[in-house]
Amino acid sequence: MNLWDIIVAIILGIVEGLTEFAPVSSTGHMIIVDDLWLQSNQLFGDEVANAFKVVIQLGSIMAVVVLFWGRFLDLLGLRKIKTASPASSKLNLLQIIVGLLPAAVLGLLFEDYIDEYLFSINTVIVGLFVGAFLMLAADKFRPRLVAETVDQITYKQAFLVGLFQCLALWPGFSRSGSTISGGVLLGMSYRAASDFTFIMAVPIMAGASLLKVVKYWDYFTMDTLPFFIAGFISAFIVALIVIGFFLRLINKVKLKPFAIYRIIIAIILLIIVW
Repeated sequence: MNLWDIIVAIILGIVEGLTEFAPVSSTGHMIIVDDLWLQSNQLFGDEVANAFKVVIQLGSIMAVVVLFWGRFLDLLGLRKIKTASPASSKLNLLQIIVGLLPAAVLGLLFEDYIDEYLFSINTVIVGLFVGAFLMLAADKFRPRLVAETVDQITYKQAFLVGLFQCLALWPGFSRSGSTISGGVLLGMSYRAASDFTFIMAVPIMAGASLLKVVKYWDYFTMDTLPFFIAGFISAFIVALIVIGFFLRLINKVKLKPFAIYRIIIAIILLIIVW
């Protein structure tokens, strides 16, 4: 373990923190920094590199938990917080479960197929382009606002957003890009769709990541821990800043800037491929 290894870990953690929850596809960005992955693979091996990906994703997830701490306590019945909605209803745990079910079921059914056939630079490019056009469509064709805050989301909307989340099983599509776009097309405000997206992402991403931690547990050694810790911390700090900034601005900037950025990234990947 040397200084360059720590720098690699920090850079990759920064990329993860910047892109995991923004609607720009973290997978596409990881491909762009693939040379750094290759160097880390040479140092530690493929399995350690895979374990590292799990660690930095957990760092990003922890940032969401911190930002929505009060909301999660409320969902679990551990603390009562006031709803921002004038209505008597409030986002509840069952709505989160309803939103998670479609992608969870499809993910379990097709996990092996997705891992074997869809994780390539070509499929990511397709996902970046198609996801960008979905985001542009959401901006252009959004209907009358029916859910200004996350507390006004209905069970039907939660389930339909869950169906949009299934698109994110295609690498490069982006979980947040698909679900925020879907929420907006279903009549949610950009902030309500974003809040629901981030809250819904925590249980499914944390569950999947923790299972992988168990799978790769033998690779958490004294030699790799500094590498893992540096990546986790950088991913957590950057994600904390990015998510907070994103939530403050999303109602104003909408999705078009992120869609244009995705198209630029897709073009860069096309240049890399060719």
